[in-house]
Amino acid sequence: MPLPVVAIFDIGKTNKKLFLFNEAYQIVFEKSVHLKETVDDDGDPCEDIDSLQTFVRDGLKTILANQDFRIRAINSSAYGATFVYLDASGKNVGHLYNYLKPYPAQLKKKFYDTYGGENLFSFQTASPVLGSLNSGMQLYRIKYEKPELFHSINYALHLPQYISYLVSGKTFSEITRIGCHTNLWNFQNMQYHQWVGREGLLEKFPDIAPSDMVVQPSSYPYCVGIGLHDSSAALIPYLVCFREPFVLISTGTWAISMNPFNTTALNRLELDCDCLCYLQYKGTPVKASRLFAGHHHDEHVERIATHFSQDKEKFFKLQFDKALLENIDISFDATQDPRAVLKDLRFATRDLSSFRNDVEAYHQLIFDLVVQQYSSTQLIMKGSDVKRIFVDGGFSNNDVYMNLLASFFPGMEIFASSIPQATAIGAALAIHDAWNAEPFPTNIIDLKGYAPQFGVTRF
Repeated sequence: MPLPVVAIFDIGKTNKKLFLFNEAYQIVFEKSVHLKETVDDDGDPCEDIDSLQTFVRDGLKTILANQDFRIRAINSSAYGATFVYLDASGKNVGHLYNYLKPYPAQLKKKFYDTYGGENLFSFQTASPVLGSLNSGMQLYRIKYEKPELFHSINYALHLPQYISYLVSGKTFSEITRIGCHTNLWNFQNMQYHQWVGREGLLEKFPDIAPSDMVVQPSSYPYCVGIGLHDSSAALIPYLVCFREPFVLISTGTWAISMNPFNTTALNRLELDCDCLCYLQYKGTPVKASRLFAGHHHDEHVERIATHFSQDKEKFFKLQFDKALLENIDISFDATQDPRAVLKDLRFATRDLSSFRNDVEAYHQLIFDLVVQQYSSTQLIMKGSDVKRIFVDGGFSNNDVYMNLLASFFPGMEIFASSIPQATAIGAALAIHDAWNAEPFPTNIIDLKGYAPQFGVTRF
């Protein structure tokens, strides 16, 4: 008898994946590919939309033809800040422009001068000014730089909703994508910002549908979700499993602190410190801060390894050594303006010859990173009764980092958490009721607790 499953297309910037999960949320099928980039009409690198389309359609054919599985539902999670444009016949027009594409300074100035200036606009849209990463600015740019393309666009779909469209043929807008640093959503009145209508963009967006909605294409034996922004999808397993207020620090190249229990408006300090708000799948705000911690970690590990003639892989397996703290600088000025703390990593100016060995230097590096992490996370904890912090991603496996982080938050429960393929599981959980008769799972997150190891010197 075929196994009932949900299929999830998980589209990352680097890897494109297809998963099948059984009713216990165990992976029973997995496929992953890396697609080569192409270039857009300006010669800048971008996603190859034809290759992506082929991956989705071929993957769909493969799983539907497999007699071992019965596909009950299909959903998608994908990286954001990227649009796919469709003409009136439903075919692709233009390119899937890269959110790292440099944004022209004059056009940026024209936009913010027209709509109240950067400070006011950032307050209204709950996002720093990020150029192309504010995805609504991509469509604004097309209007003024490529007017023929703009007029040919019937629908602009964010990438998660485009993946859904490829499967169902239906077009939707979805709030977790609209509400995440797009410049499209006004968090003060919880609707599209006025500029979206004034510039003629509103008519190019399909109706907003609930994030947990599914559609049933005619004659199809399965239903289809409308797709989710990957960051929002990764938070869903925690929202399902934990009711008490928590903060999730999702770590990789960036360390993103997310507080779904803080609904206060962003202030000037938070915006200056790279905080933003986005909307979770139930439509309520999540306050988030970000830190380039993974990038800085790898950069300075390289520096330490070179100075001490060590293999850099060694540092990813180091165990915390409390005795080494006697030989490094563990002071922290808790009264310092977070802007100053987050601006520069103290380790960047430390003389490596002052350390007795590479392990001592590495403990100093992690201490300095955790000082910044503390400041970044504290910003989004204010105004909520958080008692738990979960850390997932790369730093959750770093024993030095986790022990030091626990020491900075002595009143909190600190956990390293692990969820295999969290974004894909989140997309499956969002439509759980549409395909799974079993109750929500409670055992999909592995936790390891950490206790404070020392008292941080604060002055």
